[in-house]
Amino acid sequence: MVLKQRSPNMSDEAKELQSVSRRNFLELVGKGSFTAAMVAGAAGVLSSSEAVAQTAAEERKREKEAAHVMTVATAYVLGASRSYPILQLDLKENIQNSTNGKIYVKLAPGGQLGAGGALAQKVQNGTIQAAQHSLSNFAPFASAVDLINMPYFCGSNQRFTNLVTSNAWKSEVHPKVEASGFKALFYIVIDPRVVAIRKCGPGPVMTPKDLDGVKFRVPGSKMLQQYYRMVGANPTPVAWGETPSAIKQGVADALDPSVGALYVFGFKNILSHVTFTQAVPDSQVYSCNLEWFKSLPSDVQDGIEFASEVTAQQNLAKVPSARSYAMAELVKSGVEFHSLTQDQLAEWKAAGGYQRSEWDQFKVELAGSMDAFNRLEEAAGTMSRYYVHDA
Repeated sequence: MVLKQRSPNMSDEAKELQSVSRRNFLELVGKGSFTAAMVAGAAGVLSSSEAVAQTAAEERKREKEAAHVMTVATAYVLGASRSYPILQLDLKENIQNSTNGKIYVKLAPGGQLGAGGALAQKVQNGTIQAAQHSLSNFAPFASAVDLINMPYFCGSNQRFTNLVTSNAWKSEVHPKVEASGFKALFYIVIDPRVVAIRKCGPGPVMTPKDLDGVKFRVPGSKMLQQYYRMVGANPTPVAWGETPSAIKQGVADALDPSVGALYVFGFKNILSHVTFTQAVPDSQVYSCNLEWFKSLPSDVQDGIEFASEVTAQQNLAKVPSARSYAMAELVKSGVEFHSLTQDQLAEWKAAGGYQRSEWDQFKVELAGSMDAFNRLEEAAGTMSRYYVHDA
């Protein structure tokens, strides 16, 4: 939370109010009870202890009157949505309103309950009702979603949106997700992954030749490791939490999150060049425990599904502004951005794209059959009713 510095002539009473407001706001944040009013407080609306108390009372009233409590955990702080639009607060308000208050959503942001695969595991075993996870972290629990990591299959925002909102995805992939104990509520578009180069590393990467032998930080995904090997890099698996130091120390010279993730996780001062290659999406999913969801009355289930669709559309609308903000902040630190020509893009696809035979085993293994994969491929290339801006 950022508070404006006040004039040195501020009265003692005003100073006390500011101090109380700050303490009470942070106390509420620590308890995980969030509303849009509370976030407004971070901008100065909650200027007194009375206002904070009123907001807290509102939250207690909502929780008391609700028939069900839904804990939603994420790895991101609330302010991350400015450049990484996962819309935690929007989802909370949408679910509570769409269920007519029958669900009270208790947010646990900023990794309070864990991050990555740990959150997916907690949803699966019912420790918490719902969480946000990257699809890469979700894949070990519901392997079919790893299809999105197949290079150039759905790397652009639009192809990804076409795919995950299609009937083919819902019929071919969601049953596999549900067999693992999850219900996919909706998917979050962040932006395509990029190729980011550290300072003192190689120059801008415009073609696969520019990656020849470059130590490239990759997550645990076998698919991403194979892709970067195919385009000439030297894949170097590094845990996400260790990645900033690995890039600083030269353990790896490059990495591939989205622009928003590069900014949120503090890479802006250690990078020199960023190239939009549009190979793989940096995407997230909100899932809930399937058994818990099925235990709810049908009208509450409908409300959660409607709220999820509304939040998904809000996410699509915020993608370009989130990207612009993150890029502007990175540019201030001297990062240069690069886009590919059509000929350069064709080189990347030819070197590692999903049409190559090396990917056939993954297609059958993850989709169930080549026919099923072909239906998903058609869905990715068919414009859905949702538009999203691409980098």
